[in-house]
Amino acid sequence: MQTIAVIGAGQMGSGIAQVAAASGKSVLLSDISLAVAEAARAKIEKGLMKLAERGKIAAEDAVATVSRITAVGDYARLGEADLVIEAATEREDIKHRIFEAAGKHLGAAAIMATNTSSIPITRMAVSSPDPERFIGIHFFNPVPLMKLVEVIPGLATSVQTIEAVRGFVSDIGKEIVLSQDEPGFIVNRIFVPFINEAAFVLGSGTGSIQDIDKGVKLGLNHPMGPLELADFIGLDTLLEIMKIYLASTGDPKYRPAPLLQKYVEAGWLGRKSGRGFYDYSGEVPVPTR
Repeated sequence: MQTIAVIGAGQMGSGIAQVAAASGKSVLLSDISLAVAEAARAKIEKGLMKLAERGKIAAEDAVATVSRITAVGDYARLGEADLVIEAATEREDIKHRIFEAAGKHLGAAAIMATNTSSIPITRMAVSSPDPERFIGIHFFNPVPLMKLVEVIPGLATSVQTIEAVRGFVSDIGKEIVLSQDEPGFIVNRIFVPFINEAAFVLGSGTGSIQDIDKGVKLGLNHPMGPLELADFIGLDTLLEIMKIYLASTGDPKYRPAPLLQKYVEAGWLGRKSGRGFYDYSGEVPVPTR
């Protein structure tokens, strides 16, 4: 796989594009408009140049990585790609529309993948041109730093597709865990309910934001507390994932914490909105509760 297309130029999509380009792949970065895709490419370039200035990477490597990323505003060029990865927002209706529209341009032997963190692969494959060439490739945020990629075959995914994706993940320097197509797969099936439970603990008054995060960091040796991490991921994303788990399994243990829902209704989505469990308007984040 030498040419990779990424649909969705947000935080995850841009990270996937950067990592693929850094490994020598040609990348087509697409979004709802060419302007959005170009802005994402410029942001990638700015970030890489800052790393080069700090001596984290060579300047020539930064330039070469950016040169391999081409911003595109529609799906017409996706036929050039060996692998198309959807990295749009975690809403199933939006993803289905993307697969249907982008699938019209998919190459005869190309693979279509989704970066979903929770939605069943088999269910989404029905909107792709060929379910045998459809698979889940779940990256973790921030993509350039996180070593893990979950690979999730759907019911119809072929062995050839799985092996081709294994090769791609190895090419870009990541490690694989293979998951069955169950809600949340492996990592998020365990960890998102953990964060949701932290919101329950906060809502019940058992502990403060600071004490919950400090307790998990020091007591469980986690690098970030669950509420701090929730803000980093996005509270709206976490709420949507919990709703998917609940709808997919019918198990009440996946009921979203009322406080999590309340924060999302208030527009307090975490770092991306400037406020979540912490307020980020000052130099140091301050708990909002």
